[in-house]
Amino acid sequence: MAEVEVGTISDFFAKPVVAAVELTAELKVGDTIHIKGHTTDMEMVVSSMQIHNQMVETAKAGDAVGIKVSDKVRHGDKVFKVTE
Repeated sequence: MAEVEVGTISDFFAKPVVAAVELTAELKVGDTIHIKGHTTDMEMVVSSMQIHNQMVETAKAGDAVGIKVSDKVRHGDKVFKVTE
């Protein structure tokens, strides 16, 4: 499967388990993403996304979004959208 870089992790919050992502391309709820870094390698479906504590379905390049993640991610990890 092909992957397209869509952003970078800018912060991580342990409770709730949420990653802050600076987007460089559009991302939607339901998209499959791959988060890759020095010690991170996780693939997941975006189940919820927020901008300034407001739920959104779609975010565009330049937006800073919060995404619920299943495990710890680190500042600087790259976020890729998995495409067919």
